[in-house]
Amino acid sequence: MTDKKTLFETITLGNTTLDNLVGVAPMTRISATPEGEVTDQMVSYYTSFARGGFGLIITEGNYIDDMYSQTYFDQSGIIFEEQAQAWKKVVDSVHQAGAKIFMQLQHSGALSQGNRFAQETLAPSAVQPKGEQLAMYLGEGPFPTPREVTKEEIQAVIAGFVHAAKNAKLAGFDGIEIHGANGYLLDGFLTDYTNQRTDEYGGSTKNRVRLSVEVSKAIREAVGKEFTIGIRISQAKVNDYTHKWAGKEQDAAIIFGQLGQAGLDYIHVTEYKAWEPAFDKSGQSLASLAKKYGGVPVIANGHLEDPQKAGEMIENGEADVITLGKGALANHDWVNKVKNGEPLATFKPEEVLRPNAKIKEFEV
Repeated sequence: MTDKKTLFETITLGNTTLDNLVGVAPMTRISATPEGEVTDQMVSYYTSFARGGFGLIITEGNYIDDMYSQTYFDQSGIIFEEQAQAWKKVVDSVHQAGAKIFMQLQHSGALSQGNRFAQETLAPSAVQPKGEQLAMYLGEGPFPTPREVTKEEIQAVIAGFVHAAKNAKLAGFDGIEIHGANGYLLDGFLTDYTNQRTDEYGGSTKNRVRLSVEVSKAIREAVGKEFTIGIRISQAKVNDYTHKWAGKEQDAAIIFGQLGQAGLDYIHVTEYKAWEPAFDKSGQSLASLAKKYGGVPVIANGHLEDPQKAGEMIENGEADVITLGKGALANHDWVNKVKNGEPLATFKPEEVLRPNAKIKEFEV
């Protein structure tokens, strides 16, 4: 086995020092109240990971405005004071258990399956999403065709992210993570076939990453230098698992290069298998490319529940922190088990993804 010490060193992301290099990945849940407030069940859920030894917990995605950002019914939000106060219970409990916690901020874009504030969806262009809605989150049938977002609405989206980040800071979170992955709004702008705009937000890769950069810079300006900010980036989407960037490493250089200059403290890269080449069989992983071009610490995610694989990503310098999704669900005490040389449980979807239960969660 890789020397386990590599996983259990400390690291500082922005102004946040983690006790180890293992975090819980953001995983979609639909266990909040209909008004988007945290429940006692959610307090227990997040606290259990902190007690299990994880140095960092990144929450599920939270909707950022009362317009078009909500993705699922019973998703948590961070727009109202009541929502922020409810989240404070989670923050305080996780801190008491010894871990740090970041809130993920999400705008669904075209992939919304349930929004109590609006019927229509917004996207960079009026392109119907591939695939069908996720049944595990109570969706069915094709996604509707979204409406193309206007320039004025783009500014409203940025303002929504800023407002949400300020609320997360007031609730006591150690930082926030911008959801720029998996086909949601920011990734919709980044993706060539869902972004057919001809203005400064469409066309070239630099134009398509522009909104993610503008959101990052606006949040940094609003919350100050001391608050930790990261962004999550992927190639795959929840409705298109095999998507790859057409420009390959050239795209990676532009995307990570632009984000690395946007005031972020880290980039969180998620792939199906984090260690595999991003494009060509002999090439580098996406995490490695983020390290190469981003110039900020990198978190890697993707089937790293095997401690040896996780340790190798750290030891080889491909990532600075690793996060677990299914491995964490199967082992809320993964860190403590690995430290103590105890066997790890295998993820069993049927134990987590129970039909029509309000404790469903999955890594997206």
